Amino acid sequence: MADRTTSSISIAADRAAIMKVIADFGAYPEWAGQVRKAEVLAAGDDGRPATVRFVLDAGVISDEYTLGYAWSGDEAVTWHVVEAGRMVSALDGSYRLADEGGATRVTYELAVDLKVPMIGMIKRKAEKVIIDTALKGLKKRVESS
Repeated sequence: MADRTTSSISIAADRAAIMKVIADFGAYPEWAGQVRKAEVLAAGDDGRPATVRFVLDAGVISDEYTLGYAWSGDEAVTWHVVEAGRMVSALDGSYRLADEGGATRVTYELAVDLKVPMIGMIKRKAEKVIIDTALKGLKKRVESS
């Protein structure tokens, strides 16, 4: 797996409220800019999504793929590709949530591997755009609820 791109944001809400928004994949097209569609295919024993099919359009990375999710209460969620797409061969990521005074620090980590050759610098820029858009969208969605 390639280098990971990481970024954090502070959200004025508790971890449970943030995880509720993260787990609501059907609403992703409303706030996660590059996600055109997200469909939960299976839920885990805890009722949270375990397998989700995505349609993504992030400029240089446009694809359909399926991710598997592992939830650690309201502290973290990790994911990885269970069905690769035409371009995406691996996509490993996580949201980690930590209390920060009256807010929550959300850290998003992402590593994408593609089937097509792409200069590392361009791939990391695409990862950064995905992360920054997702964090800003998550913050706006949670804080407006």
